[in-house]
Amino acid sequence: MTNNVLNETTDKVKKLRRSREDRMLAGVCGGAAKMLGVDATLLRIGLVAATLFGFGAGAVLYVACWVLMPEEEISTPDLYQPQDTTPTF
Repeated sequence: MTNNVLNETTDKVKKLRRSREDRMLAGVCGGAAKMLGVDATLLRIGLVAATLFGFGAGAVLYVACWVLMPEEEISTPDLYQPQDTTPTF
């Protein structure tokens, strides 16, 4: 029972990953937006503002996240598993 509860809770945990689909440069803002549940454009505008008004702090933060954040896993179907090829009429 303990392993089942642990597996259920770890499936619900949101992970900070760089996005593969919603990216302009490296996917940092797209991944953070997916985790926070906001639009990536808002984070991009905020990051540009932090860069301009914070003496480059936004750019340093972006590069640090680019280096430290792992990229999200590729979600492709396993090609070696048999697929359901039942014809439908």
